[in-house]
Parts: sequence; structure tokens; C-alpha cells
Amino acid sequence: MASRQGGSFNPILGKRKSPLASLSSEQQRARRNNLQELLDMTSEGKDANTVLDPHFIQESEEEYRNPSEVKMSQIVLPCHANHCGELSAGQLLKWMDSTACLSAERHAGCSCITACVDDIHFEHTIEVGKVVNIIARVNRAFTSSMEVGILVTCEDLYTDKQWKVCHAFATFVARRTEVGKVQLKQVIPHTQIEQMEYSLAAERRRMRLIHAEIITDLLSSSTAQLGECQEYQDAVTAERTRVESVELVLPPHANHQVSTFGGQIMAWMENVATIAASRLCNAHPTLRTIDMFHFRGPSHIGDRLVLKAIVNNSFKHSMEVGVCAEAYQGGEPLRHINSAFMTFEVLDSHRKPRTLPRIRPVPVDGKRRYQEAIARKKIRLDRKYIMSCKQTEVPLSVPWDPSNQMYLSYNNVSALKLMDTRNNWVLASEKNKVRLYTLEENHMLCFKVEMHVSVPAAQTFHLLSDLRRRKEWDRHYEDCEVINQADEDDTLYRVATPSVSKGSKGQDFILLASRRKPCDARDPYLIALRSVTLPTYPPTEDYTRGEVLCAGFTIWEESHFVTKITYYNQATPGVLPYISTDIAGLSSSFYSAFSACSQFLKANKDSLAAL
Repeated sequence: MASRQGGSFNPILGKRKSPLASLSSEQQRARRNNLQELLDMTSEGKDANTVLDPHFIQESEEEYRNPSEVKMSQIVLPCHANHCGELSAGQLLKWMDSTACLSAERHAGCSCITACVDDIHFEHTIEVGKVVNIIARVNRAFTSSMEVGILVTCEDLYTDKQWKVCHAFATFVARRTEVGKVQLKQVIPHTQIEQMEYSLAAERRRMRLIHAEIITDLLSSSTAQLGECQEYQDAVTAERTRVESVELVLPPHANHQVSTFGGQIMAWMENVATIAASRLCNAHPTLRTIDMFHFRGPSHIGDRLVLKAIVNNSFKHSMEVGVCAEAYQGGEPLRHINSAFMTFEVLDSHRKPRTLPRIRPVPVDGKRRYQEAIARKKIRLDRKYIMSCKQTEVPLSVPWDPSNQMYLSYNNVSALKLMDTRNNWVLASEKNKVRLYTLEENHMLCFKVEMHVSVPAAQTFHLLSDLRRRKEWDRHYEDCEVINQADEDDTLYRVATPSVSKGSKGQDFILLASRRKPCDARDPYLIALRSVTLPTYPPTEDYTRGEVLCAGFTIWEESHFVTKITYYNQATPGVLPYISTDIAGLSSSFYSAFSACSQFLKANKDSLAAL
């Protein structure tokens, strides 16, 4: 049962302001603080085991309804469950895909098909008798594709408690009509959370577009370093886990466009993958994650879908199962529909992961899959560590290497975009239209400096994105050198700064600078900075190693010749000495620095070297 409803709390897709008339002001404040913590955890992918407050899920909002929002609520019946009395992951995937598709079609005004689904991590299982609540909303539309955010929560009808099960981002494509290719209307964000997801959707799209190529490169480089497969005593041969099954696509399996539901294909794939995993451990496994996957082509009513699965590798407490779906009709050759990698665990009576038997791969292709599974596991750990942690809970500097560059770059830009969407900044000082703002949140102090310059935005972006030129206007930059040009958009620098007081050492920073051009007119130019560590550049005796958690510029084009520049910094102990007197109102050195920046930009606005 899907419905268009408003007034709900949604950690991934946003929340609507609720009057909470029955609560005191103190209760409202406490609940909003708890809500913000959950928002922070969910927006960064954190495992949010916090129970959702039912007051925030009431249908009490009449002021604003997101036009693309669709909700589905289902009671888990025995027919939906596996042997353990828990909702099967395949059934949940079908519900998620249906809800997201309806949301996409509500926005597009025409039929849509599932193009890809980002990584999904299932945090909890759902028992028979519980209610599954799914909320889907279009975060952003591009030319003919759109990103849909999906949030799944579980509800206990006896206690009124709700908790997060998983969240996902799916990409849908509007189907061509008789008129031709569909040009999607833009999403207009209304709340701070919607603005945040709108902004981050562009970065997630960039990562999807380069994901396959980068993963291929990482696998080829990583597997070359792994050497031969290890031999384990009592290992189970991988051939024993091989599964092949065929399904006939019937009308109940298809959508209103007579194409097979993407969720139905995912459910069939999950079924054969579960059987393969069961054959390894002689037990019933639990699906934990599904890696990002793309649908390569459609299937239709009358197609025969051939589904194949095999365990690629097993580790101490988890196993990776590779599964693919191919389709054919009559005597035509097989068409590749989809491939996915799923990670399973086997839980004991205390719900703890059991130790699994090791796998013995079959020669040639089996050994390749075995080694690639090891490389993918490392990539998953990098992705989970970098992208799923709250910023206040991880080390400021994360080791950089080519295998995690894509995720560090995403984290770098996303952190700056999140700071840019905050709307509770406090003006601390202003001089000659250069404004200094502060924001204290979650025991972190952030500041931003804002000004306008009469220089085109593109030229401003090119001049500021080369950190080697920053010492021309920023006296805090004593020296800057390029360490590594990772790619066109990401560069590693070593920056040296002078000492703040007499007798003390200067500081140096190893910074990752990530540049982004606007995806469309609703995006700024971005230059995001964060600290990383490199084994080849350890701390030295001459400098104290400083850290930058999140800093950078957003550059907005307000007209052809007027640009708004905003500099952000999430202050750390290494940065505070340079700006503490400004924030306290005891000096205005920030004005001197950014006045010099303005003069630098104007002096070089016609420089061809910058472009």
C-alpha cells in the first residue's frame, strides 16, 4: 500500500517541522537534539541503532509536503518470511524498488526504470508481525535520470518504537515517450535537509559514473600484489556452492510497462545467492550488504531469466557471493541483465557471527574471483571507514592511497557541502562587507568568511584552486608544494605555515584538495580541503604536524562579473591559534587576508595562465 503523505521524520530525505503541541518546550528541545544526532549519523551512513521517537513520525504537518514523497507500510506476514521467521531480504528489496519507482514516476510524470542501486547495508533483520515503513523521495533530477533516496524503518506495534533498518540511493531513468526523450524538471529543495541531499546527490552521481572504471583498476592492481591463493586444510571447494536456477517472467513479475520489476530481479538474485552461501556453511545465512550494481538491460514478460551464483571467497566471519542474471527468449543468445556481489554472515544463537569454513577456488576463473573478493573486501572497509563515520569520531587524518582516493574525495567534498547547507551561522564581525560567521555545534567550532569580488566565477575558481599561489595573498601560507596529482580533480599538497608565537615551531599540513565544477546553475564551484597522511611524508623535527578536518571555498556566480566567495573551516587545535583573536573580536586579521585575496583575484582576472 503506497501513499503520498507528509509530516514525517526522515533521516535520509529530510524532516518537516512539527508543532509537537503536546510536549513542553524542554521536551521538544531534548527530542530535537536526539533527532539531530540521528540526522548526523544517517546522513553520513553511520549505523544508527538509536530508536526513533514516535512523536517525530506523527502525521502532524500540514505546512509542507514534498511532492515526490511516497510511503509504503507493510505488515510482515509468514508468507514474506524465511525459516527464521524474519522478512526475507528479497521481499524487502521488491518493496524498496516499488516505492522508489513510484516516487520517481511522481516526479517525472511518466514511466521510469531502475538504472542502478548504490551499496545497501542491512543493519537489522525484521521479524514476522513487525511493520516495515519505507519512505522514498527524489533528491535531485538531472537530464533524464534522477536519484531517489530510500529509508527503511521497522515499527513495533506494541511499543510504538521504530528503528532504522537500512537506507539506499537508487537511480531511475525516465523512459522515452512518443514525443521523444524526457527532460526532467528540476527538484527545488525547501528544507535544510533537502538542500543537503540535493547538493550531495551531484557528488554521489559523479562517484557512480567513475565507479566501475576505478573498481576495475583497483582490482587489477590489488590482485597483482596478492600472489597465489592460500591453501587451507578442510577447505570447501567453491564448486560445491555453485547454483543455477531459471525463472519464467510472468505478468505478476512485471510492472505497468510490462518490464520485469528491478526489485523482482534483485529478489531472485538474492534467493540463489542465499542458497550458494548456505551450501558453504550448511546453515542459513543472513544478508548484510549488497555492493553497488547497475542494470545492463531490461527483461520482459516471457523472458527466461537464468540466475547463477557461487561463493567467491570466505573470510573469518563473512563470505562474498557473486551472482548474475541473464535473459533469453526462444533460441536467442543470453542477454546480460545484472551482476552483483553480496556479503553474508551466519549468526549463532546469541546473534553473533559464526566462524566460517574457508573456500578452495576452482582453477583459473575461480582463483581470479577469489583474489578479487579479497580486493573488494579492502575496498568495502575503506568505504565504510571513510564514508560511514561521524566526523567527530574518526582521526582527522586518514591514510591516503589509490584504493581509497575515490572515497576520500567524496568525503572531502561532502563535508564541505554539509557545512555549506547549515543555516544557523552567527555573524561575529564585519568590516567593509567582509563578514566573519561562527557556528558551534556538537562541541565543534566552525567559521566562515564571506565576501564579493568583481571577477568571473570560473576565473576565481581556477586562481583559488591552485594552492601554490595562495601564499601570494595569505600570510599563513609560507610554502606549498604539490606532492601528488592524483587526477584532474584531486591534488595532494604539503603546506608549511609560520609559527604563531616566538620560540615555537611552524606547522605543516598534508592536504587533499578536491575541486568540483558546478553540475548545473544551482551548484557552486567547490574547492574542498582535508588532512591526509602519507608514509612518504612523515612529520619532521622542524615542523609540528597540523590537521585540517574540513575547509575550503564555495564560489557562486551571482552575475557574469560578480562572484560570491565563502571560505569555511571546521576549526581544529592546529587551526585555532590563527583565528582565535578574530573570533573573539580582538582583531580583524581575517579582513586583511581576504582583502588581499580580493586584490589578488582582481590583479589576475585576465591572466590566461590561470585558465
